[in-house]
Amino acid sequence: MNLPSHQLTMTVLMTPDMANFAGNVHGGTILKFLDQVAYACASRYASSYVVTLSVDQVMFRQPIYVGELVSFLASVNHTGTSSMEVGIKVVAENIRTQDVRHVNSCYFTMVAVDDARKPVAVPPLRPFSLEEKQRHQGAALRKTLRQELEERFKAAKLPVG
Repeated sequence: MNLPSHQLTMTVLMTPDMANFAGNVHGGTILKFLDQVAYACASRYASSYVVTLSVDQVMFRQPIYVGELVSFLASVNHTGTSSMEVGIKVVAENIRTQDVRHVNSCYFTMVAVDDARKPVAVPPLRPFSLEEKQRHQGAALRKTLRQELEERFKAAKLPVG
């Protein structure tokens, strides 16, 4: 399957070494895969090394079970000068029943950098389809909300982190 440069899909079989004490796949395991997928998607789009700036709205909607195939569907939704929002939808598939569930979603902000780790420009994203335009609008709104939240914390003299 040939996806455009701003999209990437990765599928991983969940194995027993990924389980937590409850017998479900550990959330930290999923977070690690999410970061890897965001990196791969953003770096391919930017043709550059990238670093993770932030992670927003990680929602663990349902547990993921050992033995399921988990697919990470990533897309660059919006670009700034050197930053990119990568949205990731995670679906789990029971191999035997072929039941597919939406189990996680989140948004990573990645920044393209050069060999000296200084930000570099990324190509502007041009959304074409209705879905891409909706993702682009959502990303712009999330960026505005992050900036507003940071300003409110500063005004209240509360630490942001």
